[in-house]
Amino acid sequence: MKLQKLCYYSQAWSLVWDEQKLFDNRIEAWANGPVTTGLYSSHYRQYDVSEINDGDSSKLEGYQKETVDKIVDFYGQYTSKQLSDMTHMEEPWKIARGDTPDGDRSSNEITLGSMPDYYGKLQRQT
Repeated sequence: MKLQKLCYYSQAWSLVWDEQKLFDNRIEAWANGPVTTGLYSSHYRQYDVSEINDGDSSKLEGYQKETVDKIVDFYGQYTSKQLSDMTHMEEPWKIARGDTPDGDRSSNEITLGSMPDYYGKLQRQT
């Protein structure tokens, strides 16, 4: 779950800082927070993920790696539960969930537009 949230925050902040998406995969508003389904499929039932077979960090541009490193440095200190709780308080997840009851399944997309709108406002407040 922590890997999922780190990928979500990497995508969100890449949209703010770099003004472009980091990856093409859709992010869905699942009950425990944002999930990239392709990534989920690659590590399904693994609770300690140390390697992703399809992953290749050498494909990242320097500025993309810098974005991911910043995200891991900042958000990596939190547990998966804390990260999940954080996303539940934030607009992109809430908007995508809509009126879906807590705990219910959802495949609603967290849009690429909702992330920079919300996180960009956070950046301007600091």
